[in-house]
Amino acid sequence: MTDGPQQPNTPQETPGSPEQAQPPQGSPGAGEQPRRPNPRQPTLPFRADTSSPGYGYPPAQPPQGYGYPPAQPSGYGFPPADPAAPQQPAWSPPAVNLAQSGFPQQPHGPGAEPDWSALAERTEAEGRRRKVLFAAGGVLAAALVAAIVATAVVVTGHHKHPVAAPDTAPSSPQPTPSFSDVTPPPPPDPLAILSDPKKDTAPLTPDGLFPGTQLVMDGRTYAKGATDSTAVCADYAAAGLGTVLSDEGCRKMLRATYERGGVAVTVGVAVFDTKAEADKAKTDFTGYVVPLSGAGVPAFCHATACHTSANSVGRYAYFTISGFTNGTAVTSTDTTARQAGDDIASFAFNRIVQRGRDEGQSQGS
Repeated sequence: MTDGPQQPNTPQETPGSPEQAQPPQGSPGAGEQPRRPNPRQPTLPFRADTSSPGYGYPPAQPPQGYGYPPAQPSGYGFPPADPAAPQQPAWSPPAVNLAQSGFPQQPHGPGAEPDWSALAERTEAEGRRRKVLFAAGGVLAAALVAAIVATAVVVTGHHKHPVAAPDTAPSSPQPTPSFSDVTPPPPPDPLAILSDPKKDTAPLTPDGLFPGTQLVMDGRTYAKGATDSTAVCADYAAAGLGTVLSDEGCRKMLRATYERGGVAVTVGVAVFDTKAEADKAKTDFTGYVVPLSGAGVPAFCHATACHTSANSVGRYAYFTISGFTNGTAVTSTDTTARQAGDDIASFAFNRIVQRGRDEGQSQGS
C-alpha cells in the first residue's frame, strides 16, 4: 500500500451491455461508487466528481479570468486572503500626456492616418539642425588649421614683419651730402722733410729730442742721465770723428746718456745741411762720440774697450758708445753692452722720424 492518491480501477465494460444507473451528482451518501465514464465519450483532464472528498483527481474548477485565483475552502491553489491584511493597489498606466511629451502618437481607430505635416516639419527641423552642426564643424576646422599654420610660421621664424605705413605728412627736404672731386694730397713724407733744411725748421733741443726721464725698449727700461748740445761738433768727438764731422759741415751736436743695470750709453746726434753730408759722415765714421756722465751716471768708457755704432736718416747722423760703469772692458762676445747700444740707437732713430712726422702734420694743416 502506498501513500497518496491512487488511480481508481476502472471496471471493464462488455460491449453492448447497458450502463448501470448512477445516483445523481451531488446526492448525499458517503461511500457511494463514482459514476463510470462512458468509454465512447472523451473526458476532460482533471475533471472528477466533486460530490465528496476522497481518492482520485481534484475537483474540477470553474473557468476563471486573469488575476489571482479566488479563495478556495480546501484543495489546490493559493491560500485564502486575510481580510484584515492591507490590500495592494492595482497597477494602472501612468497618466502622461503623450502629445505633450514630444513622442509621436499611434493613430487610433480604423482608417486613422499619421499627421504627415508634423512629420515633415520635424524632418525639416532635423535637417536644419544637421546643417547648423556641419557649418559649425567647418568653422571650427578652419580655425584649427589657421592656428596650426600660425604656430608653424612662428616656429620656423619665416614671418613677415609689419610694414609701417608711409608718413603722409609733408616733410622738409633732407640735405644731400656733397663730396668734393678734389683728392686731398697725401701727408708729406717725413724723410723728405728731414732731408730739406727749408722744411725741417722746428726748434731742436735736447729735451725736445730726448723727452721724459726714462725710456722703455722691448720691456727694458733705461733711466735718463745728463743731456747737452753744442754748435762745435768736433768738441764732442774724439779719435778722428771730429775731423769727419768738420769736413762734412756739421751744424750742431746733441747728446744724452741712459743707464741700465751697470751699463751706460751716450748717443750724439749731428745735424748737417743735406742728406748727402749725413750719409758721408756715417760712411767715413771713425773714432767715437765722447761719453757724457753726470745726473746719476758715473764716468764710463775711459781707457777701456767699449761698443760703438753709427747711422743716419735724412740730414741727421747719430752715433753711440756703450760700456760698463765699473770700467770692465767690452769684449767681442759680450751681448749686454751691445744690446744697450742698439736699444738707444733705435730710440734715437724713432725720435728723429717722429720729428719729421710732427712737422709734416703742422705743415699740412
